[in-house]
Parts: sequence; C-alpha cells; structure tokens
Amino acid sequence: MQDAAMLPGIRAAIIDLDGTMIHTAPDFHVAVNRMRDELGLPPLDIETITHFVGKGTENLIRRVLAVDFDEGGADTHFAQALASYLKHYLAINGDFSSIYPGVREGLDALRGKGLRLACVTNKPVDFAVPLLEKSGLRHYFEIVYGGDSLPRKKPDPLPLLQVCEDFGLPPAQVVAIGDSSNDAQAARAAGCRVLNVPYGYNHGESIHGVDSDGIVPTLLDAARLIAA
Repeated sequence: MQDAAMLPGIRAAIIDLDGTMIHTAPDFHVAVNRMRDELGLPPLDIETITHFVGKGTENLIRRVLAVDFDEGGADTHFAQALASYLKHYLAINGDFSSIYPGVREGLDALRGKGLRLACVTNKPVDFAVPLLEKSGLRHYFEIVYGGDSLPRKKPDPLPLLQVCEDFGLPPAQVVAIGDSSNDAQAARAAGCRVLNVPYGYNHGESIHGVDSDGIVPTLLDAARLIAA
C-alpha cells in the first residue's frame, strides 16, 4: 500500500457508511449483546463484534453464533437470532454511534468540487437511511443503496456499477471511498478508483494490505486529492 496520489477527472464519489463515515460499532455491540441475552448467551466484547462487521447483517449474525455453536447449531438458531438482532438494532440505530472526524468537512469539500455523491453500504437500507438522517448526513447523497437494495452487495461490483449507471458516468470517473477490502475489491472489479481510510473495521485485518489507490487519513484528505 502506498500513499494516495492525486486522482484527476473524478466526477462522482461512492462512500461507504459503517467504519468510513460513522463509527457504528457501539450500536452493533449493544444490539448483538441484547440478542445474545435473549438467547441465553454471554455478552461479547466490542473488539470481537467489530471484527465481524462488513459483509452484511446475515454474515454478522452467523459469525456471532459461530462463537458458541457449530454450523448445525448456528443454522438452528439463525432465524431467531436474526429477528432478535434486527428488533434491537432498529430500536437503538444511531444512539451509540458517532461521526468520524473530517467527514462533514470532506462531504462539503467533495460537493464544493461539484462531485455527485452516493452512499453504498452493506447495511440494510432501512437502517442506513435513518442512520444518515439521524446523523445529519442524508442530504449530501443523491443515492443510498443498502446491502438489500440490489441482488448482490459489496465486494461484488454490482452496487457501484449501478451508481455509475444512475449517474450516467463511466466507472473511471467515479471513486469509491471506504474502510475495508469490500470497497476496494468492488471498486477494482467495477473499474472505479478507490481510496481507503485507516480507522475503520476491515474485518479485523490491516487496511495496508488492501489493493487500492491509497490510504487517506480522513474523508477531507480524500477530497483534497480529487481533481474534478
């Protein structure tokens, strides 16, 4: 991984949500442990839960159940655990989260350069939109796609390609900004440029091993590198 260089000719940005714009791990921690309590399971620490974040809600719940059950046991408890988790997450969505430094400034700078903005996340869209609204970020984005908005989610390129089609732009004029390998793999497969932030989740692995166009300390730093 190398420091990011200037990215010329960019006309739109696709920005991830969890771990990129908003520190949502505390919300996951509360909702997961309320679900586990209903199932008679002991609580997990926030670091463990954070490592499970990034590939959608179903994957999160399966990994949480795998702490206590073999594959068959996890399958048996999955439906109950998922329903419980969704109930608890909906009740507290955004209550324990915080916006990362430089996010508002970065979004203002991107929009000031005339870039069109989309948010693409693997979080269910019915959770993503209220979280963006509660955080005061929804108005920045023309498009919000969740992990259940389209047939496939990141790291599949489909959501990014859909945004490019929506905006009427070739992928080479679109940059994806995210905290994990999901974002980088989706962008590479779609033909978009990609920048990573270093402070997010990335499944508990170092972001420095991810193939991207560079690491930027904040969203504001990303905006400074983008030449519209």
